[in-house]
Parts: sequence; structure tokens; C-alpha cells
Amino acid sequence: MLTKIDISKTHDVAQAFSDAVFDGLRGKYTDPGTEYAFRVMDGKETTGYLIKLAAFRHLRDLQRQGQPDFPFEYDTDAVDKALLFAAVTPDVDSGDPVHLLGWQQFIMAQLFGWKTTTGGVRFTKSLISVGRAQGKTMIAAIIMAYTFLLDSLGLSNQDYLVASINWKQTSKLLGYLKTMLRKVTEIEPFKTLAKQSGLMLQNDQIIMKKSNNVIRAVSFESGQFDSFHFRTAIVDEVGELKNRAKTSKILSGQIKIADRRYVQISTSYPDPKVPFYDDQRMLTKAMEEDYKRDADTYLCLVWAQDDLKETQDPETWAKSNPLLNSPEQKRELLGGLIDKRDSDMLAGTIGDFQTKNMNMWLNEKENRYLDLKDINASIIPRDGFDIDNRDVYVGFDASQYSDDTSLAFVFPYTDEDGDHKFHVYQHSFIPTSRTQQSIAIKENQDGIAYREEERRGFATISHTRGGDIDYSDVYNWLLDFVEVHNLHVQSFLYDPWRDKVFIYKLDQENNWLIEPVRQGTKSLDEPTSFFRHEMQNGHITMFDDRVMQAGMTNAVTLVDNNGIKIDKNLATDKIDCLDAIINCFYEAMLHFEGVSRDDRGSDDPFAGWKQDDINSFYKNFSF
Repeated sequence: MLTKIDISKTHDVAQAFSDAVFDGLRGKYTDPGTEYAFRVMDGKETTGYLIKLAAFRHLRDLQRQGQPDFPFEYDTDAVDKALLFAAVTPDVDSGDPVHLLGWQQFIMAQLFGWKTTTGGVRFTKSLISVGRAQGKTMIAAIIMAYTFLLDSLGLSNQDYLVASINWKQTSKLLGYLKTMLRKVTEIEPFKTLAKQSGLMLQNDQIIMKKSNNVIRAVSFESGQFDSFHFRTAIVDEVGELKNRAKTSKILSGQIKIADRRYVQISTSYPDPKVPFYDDQRMLTKAMEEDYKRDADTYLCLVWAQDDLKETQDPETWAKSNPLLNSPEQKRELLGGLIDKRDSDMLAGTIGDFQTKNMNMWLNEKENRYLDLKDINASIIPRDGFDIDNRDVYVGFDASQYSDDTSLAFVFPYTDEDGDHKFHVYQHSFIPTSRTQQSIAIKENQDGIAYREEERRGFATISHTRGGDIDYSDVYNWLLDFVEVHNLHVQSFLYDPWRDKVFIYKLDQENNWLIEPVRQGTKSLDEPTSFFRHEMQNGHITMFDDRVMQAGMTNAVTLVDNNGIKIDKNLATDKIDCLDAIINCFYEAMLHFEGVSRDDRGSDDPFAGWKQDDINSFYKNFSF
């Protein structure tokens, strides 16, 4: 049994590498893929955190071979075979044989070296991401050419797919592949193989006439993936897809094929609310939690910068531009990258360089409220904060039309270093009344996997006949949550224009301080600004809640003479839980000051007191 290793809390891959002790593998595995992994972990390659995780995963998996719960093995002969094919593949521009660098060899080794113990494909899904102009089209073409020419031997009636966002991008990949195949089939033994199979390079497909194996080019614009069962599907620039509707058609068609491959390749994009980014985050967590072995059949290889500050440090750019690890390529490429960085800075479009060339996900919306890096930095494990027996501020945002109804909870706390912080939590109630009572349509429309978030405890999907929100369910859920966790409610804060019956019931049946929060900038400027400031300074924590993160990522500000607030007119952006959180901070921001905005009137002797202090007074008072 291997030592349990969890990098999710420390993010220290180097220490994990030291703890795991890999010395016995160095002499046993000398293939280029494993050698690259060791160079990464030894610090001999300039790579970012995500590739360090991938290299560590590869080495740990080599150690796992033969264990009952790990039905995979690494076939170095298969690695040699794939790399030999790549070595004789002509470059489509020069006609010279392709010379793969270490990182490119690592991709091929992962895809074709790892197999099931019965000889099948291990990584049925793969996510590959690298900066612009790093030769990802060439790698995609080599992968497809290899699987089509060699993996298909002895098979017939097999479909293969190359796809991208639009036909222009798709035809570019197909054209590259056709040029590569045209050149490689001038070389034996592929010349004979092409002749015997009846290889034909047609306008929108490549076909082996004798076996009827076909590479089809289909754009996501057309979406004509139904009725096909693609043995290998390579999709380019998939980071632009807003939902999984079309990729799901590809994957569902592959289900019955044991040795299937779904390879998605893309750079980052300005909008992180896309499945490609969600999968990247999910796979990062799976690699960090090494002991769990989640996503064992899903490959993740991401060459990206670790911090936006590296925009000013070209010596780190090989993290996202791995060609720069080659001295020859560095001389050729670095000057152009610096020029691009400088010109984008002058033009005020540095986000394009950071997204495409540094391969970093940003939140590039105009007037965006929060930066993606600050949102991600606030996420902690579920066991990193215990909500029981704490003071809490509760916020409420009722649904209107297609909106969610959200309850927000803000827990003030002091950490081990004595710093004042706030943990935010939410639970949303999801209507389906405007999506034909279909949660699947609602998920595609909002870009949020609500069924998964319901399973994880962050949402409740409406099950009423009309798909609307039953506020008695919301009421009961709230009271149960407070009771089960023994919470000390300091204030309940709400939008006074929304559900008044709910508020009346809450006020009459509970001894809580119920406060309306007017939704104009004059009232919301302070809590809106305070929450952003606390987020930027690392004083906010939250669990990995995709509903909350979607709201935070989507939020943009509205500015007028009285200040700022979140723009609530963007109904499709699912900011309901963030609105509820901002309501909480109307009072929570004063928590550590020992005061309240309670405006029950100057004649009230308890005006300005916190609810716990009022309760304590009555409890301890005696005549």
C-alpha cells in the first residue's frame, strides 16, 4: 500500500515528490515520457504547477502498477512505437521529420503508453491545454494519424472525428492532417499500407476504402454528431463552448466502444464559465488528492503560468510556452512574445496576451466585480471550516421569473494567526418553470450542473408540478439548517421588494433581528465594496460551490453618483446567491466593530446592540 499523499492543502508538489521516494523507478523506466516527468520534478524543466501535478501523477501511477485497485499498466514498447511514428512523420511546412520535444513526447507517452491490464485504452478522455503557437495542431494531427493508420489495423467501419468551433477552424485541422498523411504515405511501410487500404483524401473526410474507416470533419456550428460512434475524437478550441450539449453527443456515441479516445485541446479563454475550465479544475483537485484515485481514466496536461505577475517575467514563460525550454526555439520565439506583451500593454488589451499566450483563465468582463484568481484563492476543503455553533448573518434573495432563490450565510471568525475573516456559504433553490420543467435545459441555459450541486448539498431543484419555488420548503430548510448546526443568527437581511409573506412568517415565528436592505447604490455601496476588498485581501473563505462561483464570476458592477452595486438587471447571469451574500455584509461588515445598523429607533434602549448581546442581557437580567 502506497503512502497517502494529499497536495490539496499544501500545493507543495516538490515535498510530495520527496515523500514518495521514486529512486527505484529511475533506472527501471528510461522511456522519454518518464524521463520528462523526472526532469520536471527535478526542476530541470521550467513548468507550472499543473504540469508538476501531471508528472507526479505519472510517477505515482508507475508505483501503483500491480495493485488490485489499479487496473492499469505502462507499456514502454507502446511508447516507443508511438514516438517512432512521430519521428518519421514529416513536418507539413518543411517536409523534414518532426522532432518532438520532451513535453510533446510526454503527451504521446501518456496517451499511448498507459493501458488497461487487458491491453485496452486507459485514458478514454484527455484534456490538453497549452499557450498559442506551440504546435498543438501538429500534435493533434499526429495523434489522429497514428490512431487512424495503426490503431485501426484489422478493424473496419470505424468513425474518427476532427472538430472545432466553426468550419474554418475545423477545415484548418483537417487540412493539416491531410497534408501530413499525404507526406507520411510517401514513406514505407505507410506507402504500402495506404495503397492496400485504399486511402483517399477527400474534401471533408479521409477514408480507407477497403475497410470503410473514415475520419470525418464536423464543426460545432453544424453539430451533426448524432448516429456516429467515433473511435477517436479530437476536438480543438473546445474552451469556447459554453455548455456540454454538443460534446455530450460525441461522448454518448462513444459509450459502446471500449478503446475510445476523446481528446480535447484548447488554450484558455476570457470567460471561465465553460465546461473545459470546470473539467480543468476538477482534474486539478483529483491529481492533488492523489490517494483518492478519482478520474483515473481522464488525462490532464495543462501548460500554464501560475500567476499573472509572471506577465513581467519572460524567464517563466516556458510554463505556458514549453517550446521555450528548447534553446533554439527560445531564440526564435521569445522576442516575438515580448513584443506581443508590450504592444498589448500599450493598447490596454493585456488580457489577450495573458489568456492566449500565458494560457491563464481570466474574468475579462467589462466592469467585472471580482477577479477569478481571488475567487479561486478563497476556496478551501469541506473539512477546512466547521460551521457548527457559530454566529451567522443570513441573507435572502427571492426568485423572480427564471431567477434562483438563494439563502446566504456569512460566518465571521478569527483564524489561527488572529486575522478576522468571513466564511461564506449559500444554498439555492432552482426553478424549472421557465425551462419546460426540465433541469437539463436549465443546466444548459445557465451553464451550471445543478444536479451535481444538489448532490453536494449546495442546491435544491424544484419538484413542484409547475417547476416554481415552494417558499414553505425554503422556510423549513432554513430553520432546519439553523437548528441542526446550532447557529446563532445575528441578523436576517433581505430585499424588501421581494416575498413579503415569507418575511412576515419568519418575523412572527422567530426571535431574529429581521432587517430590510434597500437595493440602491446608496445602501449597497459599502457592503459591495467591503466584500470585494476582503476577497482581494484573502479574508474570505468558501467551499468549492459551483453555484456560488458562477455568481461571483458573472457579477458586474453598476456605478452611479452614490457608489456601486451588483447589476441585478442581468437576470441570466445567476448572481442571486451573490446578491444574498451582499445583503449579509450590510451587517456582517460591522461584526468585529461591535456595532450594528439596527434602526429600530432612538427610543429603543437596544438600538445598535447585536442580537446576541440583547439575548444575553435578557438571559442574565435580574431585578
